[in-house]
Amino acid sequence: MGQGTPGDQAKPRPRVMVVEDDPRIRELVVMHAGVEGLDPLGVADGERALALAQAEPFDLLVLDLMLPGIDGVAVCRAVRRDSRNSDVPILMLTARDEESDKVLGLESGADDYLTKPFGVRELVARMRALLRRPRLSHAPAAATAQPPYSRVIDAPGLSIDPARRQARVEGREVELTVLEFDLLYLLASNPGIVFTREALIARVWGGDTYVTERNVDTIVKRLRRKIEADASDPRFILTVWGSGYKFAER
Repeated sequence: MGQGTPGDQAKPRPRVMVVEDDPRIRELVVMHAGVEGLDPLGVADGERALALAQAEPFDLLVLDLMLPGIDGVAVCRAVRRDSRNSDVPILMLTARDEESDKVLGLESGADDYLTKPFGVRELVARMRALLRRPRLSHAPAAATAQPPYSRVIDAPGLSIDPARRQARVEGREVELTVLEFDLLYLLASNPGIVFTREALIARVWGGDTYVTERNVDTIVKRLRRKIEADASDPRFILTVWGSGYKFAER
């Protein structure tokens, strides 16, 4: 029997927590995650999922929207707000193909969604796409010391320091996810320049084929809630109707 190389044995498999109360769907996702070389853990309820997310590191969460007890939206928000996995990629599973369900999942902090029933190939592709995205907590020291952007952005009321991955509004530090920070920095680095949603997908998500314009709009909404005094009347990130978004000119 082949033993594999020492390097292969030392490299840990990405840990995936699958939170789904339907045992058939949970077992299906766990099985295919294992076949793909991942290290899956199946969980049947939101309370246990949240406890695990606060205690153990994971590389991906596959989270059902409708769960008994603590639902998927509450779990997602709690993970983002207060856990050691605050920047973990989250794939939300929704039972109905309704826009309101998808928007609810994305606005709670999910990175992507998949509607049931889903195809196994699409499920695996979306998991792989999310696992490829960089995470701040997993970035090597060299990458943290030399980020792709190095210029500190100072706008009236807003400061963005890419070396520290830190944003401050009126002197108050604002907690941002990796995608939120990258999108904010890109726009703020180019004040007055209009970016279409397609351009933002290419620049921030790397052209990920599973990201839609709705994802962009959702990230912008979340950003505005965090950095704007009035999200309905933004002063930093402006909508250019029919085109996309731009950062206010200074």
